[in-house]
Amino acid sequence: MLGTCLQNVREKGPLVHNITNYVTVNDVANVILACGASPIMSDEPQDVQDITAICGGLNINIGTLNVRTIEGMLAAGHKANELSHMVLLDPVGAGASSLRTNTAVNLMQEIKFDVIRGNISEIKTLAAGSGTTKGVDADVADAVTEENLDEAVVFAKAFSEKSGSIVAITGAIDLVSDGRKCYVIRNGRPEMGRITGTGCQLSGLMTAYLVANPEQKLEAAAAAVCTMGLAGEIGWSYMQKGDGNSTYRNRIIDAIYNMTKEQLDEGAKYEVR
Repeated sequence: MLGTCLQNVREKGPLVHNITNYVTVNDVANVILACGASPIMSDEPQDVQDITAICGGLNINIGTLNVRTIEGMLAAGHKANELSHMVLLDPVGAGASSLRTNTAVNLMQEIKFDVIRGNISEIKTLAAGSGTTKGVDADVADAVTEENLDEAVVFAKAFSEKSGSIVAITGAIDLVSDGRKCYVIRNGRPEMGRITGTGCQLSGLMTAYLVANPEQKLEAAAAAVCTMGLAGEIGWSYMQKGDGNSTYRNRIIDAIYNMTKEQLDEGAKYEVR
């Protein structure tokens, strides 16, 4: 089932516009290429509308904000909405500073996002809102565990329903919900946390999956999460003595490049609640 989402990306080769942070931009581009899609990077306000117009999806990542890129995000997001393109928000570091938090909340107010993807702390920040914005109850711990899984699923569904977006909460246990159903995903390796930008890479990957599977957005988002986690497992299995996090990063990208529909279907570890 989820493997079909990967197959569709490889067959359709969607073009994805990324306004992402400069820490991980190269890896984001390579992961998008590895899954069979094509990336284009542009954050200049005078350029983004033309670029978004020729793409099928827009990935907005707030990891390295400045005034110019915020302007570009808003312009690109409005254009993408106008064209009914897929749009994803990755609210990197929301809650760490007022600029990040206020920007993420403002983007949610100004732009219709198909998916919001972040860790539990970032999503809790968006759920709480800022300023005059009131959010859903975010009474859930800062890590999704087996012990608090039921509460986390309820939270994910509630925030998805309120925001009108599919919500992907990633961590040791991943949750992907459209407000009605929630995929609980257990792929991945803890060592993935020692690589800068696996979340950013996932956001680019997920945007490609959304563009290639417009009628199955929830399944596409879940498939992207499973792909990244499974690639982490496969990549780790090839690690040798002397290898470190740089090698591991490359092995993850290679695992995505070589992954088949059948491999994803067999290796995806999930349940639906």
